[in-house]
Amino acid sequence: MKKLLNTLYVTTENTYLALDGENVVIQNDGSTLGRFPLHMIDGIMAFGYIGASPALMGKCAEMNKSLVFLKPSGRFLAKVTGKSHGNILLRREQYRICDNEERSLMIAKNIISAKLSNCNTVISRAVRDYSMRIDTDQFAQVAAALQSGKVKAYHTQSADQLRGLEGECASLYFSVFDAMILQQKDDFFYKGRSRRPPMDNVNAMLSFSYSLLTSMCVSALEAVGLDAYAGVYHTERPGRCSLALDILEEFRAPFADRFVLTSINKKSIGAKDFIEKESSGVLLTEEGIKKVLSLWQQKKKEEIMHPFLQEKVEWGLLPYVQAMLLAKYIRGDIDEYPPFIWR
Repeated sequence: MKKLLNTLYVTTENTYLALDGENVVIQNDGSTLGRFPLHMIDGIMAFGYIGASPALMGKCAEMNKSLVFLKPSGRFLAKVTGKSHGNILLRREQYRICDNEERSLMIAKNIISAKLSNCNTVISRAVRDYSMRIDTDQFAQVAAALQSGKVKAYHTQSADQLRGLEGECASLYFSVFDAMILQQKDDFFYKGRSRRPPMDNVNAMLSFSYSLLTSMCVSALEAVGLDAYAGVYHTERPGRCSLALDILEEFRAPFADRFVLTSINKKSIGAKDFIEKESSGVLLTEEGIKKVLSLWQQKKKEEIMHPFLQEKVEWGLLPYVQAMLLAKYIRGDIDEYPPFIWR
């Protein structure tokens, strides 16, 4: 099993990333803020408009270390990529599946069924843990609908039908999302999904977390030799990492959504960590980004029993595990793609 290494997050404004021997050096106004051995990190994520030397970019590509540039909001800007991994036969078979509606739908149905199952588990755990603080009847109705949707997903006949079912179930799931926010209700509330830009603190955290998780999925797929942009469910278009967004669906509720809810309910993040901008909605402050990234790194290191492998795996390695299982299915090593189902 692949070892989970730390990701280097760079959030300080006006910094420059350089290479010194086998180390990445963070510089600001001629002074050195930090120095980190490249072999000790899994990748670098730079937030804001940070520069990097061509030497560092080349070294990251050579060592297969991801170097990702994102906006302060977490939206993807660019990525340094080295040689493609895996063999051409794997990718050619992946493209055949993507071009075959029946074969791609088989994988998509497994993914969406797992997503709905995981949403159901989040709801059910809320009922179990906070039955005195929520409307258990409403939650039970949503859980029943998600359970039914999980079964229906297996019997859909087209991707459009599956998307319609997923949309209906997602609406039900998010109808009780605000009720799972139990602390800091004056500052954290959910009235609906807003993305570009997020219009409140909760949406800002959701968007930021989804961006982090998407980057993890892209890196995982590339690591096993798959094309992160050739998907089986999300519509393909230039610049859209469709396959990464596909497998992301399995992790949204149990990983990202629960991360956001836990951070708010434990008061690990507060209103002072956000800033409202007239033109760009609500964003995390620089200090807020640092807090979220620290909590995110802790979450990645927590272990969970993988339902298919039946061994303990860090949350941060789940995208890699699922990418590996998907590659095995595409190669014909296993009969069906086993999605991640949280118990």
